[in-house]
Amino acid sequence: MTVDPATAKHHAEHGGAMFHFCSAGCAAKFTADPGKYLADTPASMAAAAAPAGAIWTCPMHSQIRRDGPGSCPICGMALEPEAPSLDDAPNPELIDFTRRLWVSTILAIPLLIVSMGADLFGLRLLDPAVSPWVQFALAAPIVVWGGWPFFQRGWTSLVTRQLNMFTLIAIGVGAAFIYSLVATFAPGLFPAAVRMHGMVPVYYEAAGVVVTLVLLGQVLELRARAATGKAIRALLGLAPKTARRIAADGSEAEVPLAEIAPGDRLRVRPGEAVPVDGTVVEGRSAVDEAMLTGEPAPVPKATGDTVTGGTVNGTGSLVMTAVAVGSDTMLARIVRMVAEAQRSRAPVQAVADRISGWFVPLVIAIAIAAFVVWYAAGPEPRLSHALLNAIAVLIIACPCALGLATPMSIMVGTGRGAHAGVLIKNAEALQAFEKVDTLLIDKTGTLTEGKPKLVGIETVGGISEDDLLALVAAVEARSEHPLAHALVTAAADRKLVLGDPQDFAVQVGMGVSATIGARTVVVGNAAQMARVDVDAGLLQEPADTRSRAGAGVMFAAIDGKLAGLVAVADPVRANARGAIEALRRSGLKVIMLTGDNPATANAVAAMIGGLDGVHAAMKPEDKARMVGEFKAAGARVAMAGDGINDAPALAAADVGLAMGTGTDVAIESAGITLTRGDLAAVVRARHLAKATMANIRQNLFFSFVFNGVGVPVAAGVLYPSLGILMSPMFAGAAMALSSLTVVLNALRLNRIKL
Repeated sequence: MTVDPATAKHHAEHGGAMFHFCSAGCAAKFTADPGKYLADTPASMAAAAAPAGAIWTCPMHSQIRRDGPGSCPICGMALEPEAPSLDDAPNPELIDFTRRLWVSTILAIPLLIVSMGADLFGLRLLDPAVSPWVQFALAAPIVVWGGWPFFQRGWTSLVTRQLNMFTLIAIGVGAAFIYSLVATFAPGLFPAAVRMHGMVPVYYEAAGVVVTLVLLGQVLELRARAATGKAIRALLGLAPKTARRIAADGSEAEVPLAEIAPGDRLRVRPGEAVPVDGTVVEGRSAVDEAMLTGEPAPVPKATGDTVTGGTVNGTGSLVMTAVAVGSDTMLARIVRMVAEAQRSRAPVQAVADRISGWFVPLVIAIAIAAFVVWYAAGPEPRLSHALLNAIAVLIIACPCALGLATPMSIMVGTGRGAHAGVLIKNAEALQAFEKVDTLLIDKTGTLTEGKPKLVGIETVGGISEDDLLALVAAVEARSEHPLAHALVTAAADRKLVLGDPQDFAVQVGMGVSATIGARTVVVGNAAQMARVDVDAGLLQEPADTRSRAGAGVMFAAIDGKLAGLVAVADPVRANARGAIEALRRSGLKVIMLTGDNPATANAVAAMIGGLDGVHAAMKPEDKARMVGEFKAAGARVAMAGDGINDAPALAAADVGLAMGTGTDVAIESAGITLTRGDLAAVVRARHLAKATMANIRQNLFFSFVFNGVGVPVAAGVLYPSLGILMSPMFAGAAMALSSLTVVLNALRLNRIKL
């Protein structure tokens, strides 16, 4: 039976929704076993599919948060679980609406034939006195059962004073159906002027077909929205379900990923996905990190290198130590960031929100005005014309396309970016980056690789390069100098055997020294050589040349005699020059900010070319101050960096771009994270921002033009001059088409090239 919530005396809450009962007995039965009575409802199916403790939110209004399923009080859409899920099962609301659509379609076809057969094809299949009753029998299930969700949401919109598309649908369909009911059951209430062929005309077909078309639009929209979730499901699917754990006794066993803890030793066999984030402790291989970077080239991995869960091992076997597991892995963080970005709202959405706020009341006013004008001055039957035109206005003006315009583009765009290594923290950052005209970039790790490497060896006195490197690397192995690791790594790459240093000592500001076997080795700058009375003049010219090129130079003396020099530099990224050119073509001024010395900074700038400025020897506060100065001058500034020292500038900029190889502090301070730490990723982010914002503007244009043209036509402004009227059925089809146009246009972002 039907219970009026306003007068019901017995209530029970379940799954975040309130249920009302006719008696205490019914309420008690429901409370004892709610699932028995809700098993087939969309809300119950959704609740069963969601994880325990899930927060439910509206896909279009992220500020709505509930403990269980239900409808959004603002737009009426069904709430969805906030947490991403690997479950690819259809949306329960999609299942329910699809079922209602099929039943309604089966009934709507004969309803159209019976109601309009005579007008369209000259077929009068039923006696005029019987036809309204048959139409009622066909239309009632469509309107009452098929359209029930729309009436529920329409009523909620009135109660909460949040008028939306369902307000218009409920009023329009309800008016046509109730009018037809009265005409069928109490025709004597209508004046003779209204009658046609002695009968009061009914519009069951308008109500039934409009409900069917709205259901069709909802089903198409739900399917399209499900497609936007494929990006997250694809990311979630990258993580394997199990890992091969190595026990203390050396035995190996396949265990569920949930059982892996930090510190566990894991084996990653050829072709397998890396299970969690960690560090390689044994083996060599190349790992496909396209999941992170969007780049197909495998990255070499050896002992000491980090690996990321979800990336794919190549042909070698690796043993790794787990460092981050579960929600702490990079993949989990990426999924969370994408999910949050898809629910975020771009500032441009505020325009659509403001318009929607007054649009629905305006449409209702236009519908009322159309009814009054047609009833007062229209042709006979005036009441029928007035009713149909008012209903057409209400139906065609449904602002669903306007509501979908921005969120759909944001959802698709952020998902596309995730697969290209561009992680958007929120839609505001995406919109701001499109308008940026000045890009400030850190040098180390952005323009350069961020890992110093041996770039040259000069020898004198007959010693070979390998012998010199082996001795210098053996001494530097004990040093904490930033360039020491590059020398040790270079020796390892050449498979050189390093001696055991004795009497190791650090000469602060000059270099280091030690005894290797029977040989005394001294490494350092010119002052270090002077300290041990070694003349470095023979190598001063090549040393100066390499220093001007941005390399760090260290002289080496063996047993009191000059033996050579080694040069270490942070190599410029191979694609830096091309990326700078692409960024400048997109309208950006590119300026380097670095804490390095001016000589090195200028050397790097000269190798790259195309920079609009270089600022060296900058402290973190200097970088943030520089951002403020550019903004004060009217520039829209983006800052790209990867270190803790970049965090203040990243936070101060209009948009912060954190290189994914950087620190957590940098990533948290930025609006966009680029999982590949080079400028090519910045180019991809720029293209994504421009494409997404252009797509949003296209969608808003479609929505505004559609309503701007459709509402006047539905109101009948073309009738006096052209005799054109729009039936509610055509209005319903046009409304569904407008939503579909917006959705399909947003999905085009999946195919853009970054």
